[in-house]
Amino acid sequence: MKAARIIEPDKPLEINEVEISDPTGTQVLIKVLSAGVCHSDLHLWEGGYDTGDGFMKVTDRGVKFPVTPGHEVVGTIEKIGESVKDVQIGDTVLVYPWIGCDICSTCEKGDTNLCETPKSLGVFQDGGYAEKLIVPDYKFLANIGDVNPDSASSLACSGLTAYTAIKKALVNNPESILIVGAGGLGLMGVQLASHMAKCKIICADLDDRKLNTAKELGATHVVNTQSDASQKIMSICDGKGVDSIIDFVNAPPTVKLDLSVIRKRGNIILVGLFGGSVELPLVSVPLKAITIQGAYTGNYKDMLELITLAKKGIINPIVSKHYTLDEATGALNDLKNRKILGRAVINP
Repeated sequence: MKAARIIEPDKPLEINEVEISDPTGTQVLIKVLSAGVCHSDLHLWEGGYDTGDGFMKVTDRGVKFPVTPGHEVVGTIEKIGESVKDVQIGDTVLVYPWIGCDICSTCEKGDTNLCETPKSLGVFQDGGYAEKLIVPDYKFLANIGDVNPDSASSLACSGLTAYTAIKKALVNNPESILIVGAGGLGLMGVQLASHMAKCKIICADLDDRKLNTAKELGATHVVNTQSDASQKIMSICDGKGVDSIIDFVNAPPTVKLDLSVIRKRGNIILVGLFGGSVELPLVSVPLKAITIQGAYTGNYKDMLELITLAKKGIINPIVSKHYTLDEATGALNDLKNRKILGRAVINP
């Protein structure tokens, strides 16, 4: 089968012929219909993350090259191992990629996405930028019914991450939520927030086209951050500040904005992996009693809840571009250069 593989960082992905074995035991072989193009794929391709104090290599986290990226995968079941239950050949399924060690206390609770020794598909083992994919256990599959495969693929990561972040944002019963960044994650966050929260939903971004889309998807207010963003946001919140902020960019300028508009007892959830560092006025944290926390995708149960929302038409992930396997490098470059509205997918 064909697969688009990262051989080494910052080099064009190579299209290789890769052997794939028949599934055994609990394994399932799926034919890939759609693989989402995610910012995490971009960081994997670039070889790491900017920490502000240096460069964190993905190889230091256990990634081994060459690797086939792609952790947002929808496909049809082609073959199954002898111990597989609950799914059958021909089913169209979304793959839960956040596989853990299966033996630690975190995995036992079902939070395999937070395992300290992860085995995630498309990161630590080959993923969906390929014609076919072996999933190690049928328990990581979920039937998507009539949901469009291209739209459903993003529910495994960007949708799941946004869903987890919105849940964290609702803990303090907010009167206002600020969503920073109107990319694929942010636009999904707007859709989810408009369904899950009865409050002001403010979306901030540099791109008016993306902000217009956010307004169409349920944002009550939009703010272009190119000028006077802090003042505009404070005005929307009657000078009180924002109760909960979800920063899907998480870059020094956006975090600085977050800190300038957070309300007393407010909640800042940092999601994006843009990188860098920020100077934090430490005294403001206790004086304002604010909470700063991270959000990193969600568990399998969360993914099932998202699929239910998609089946009901409550959320509809935006897919604006389609690529072939041969165009995988171009897809990553377009994402890097902010040429994609919502999500892009690779259709092998």
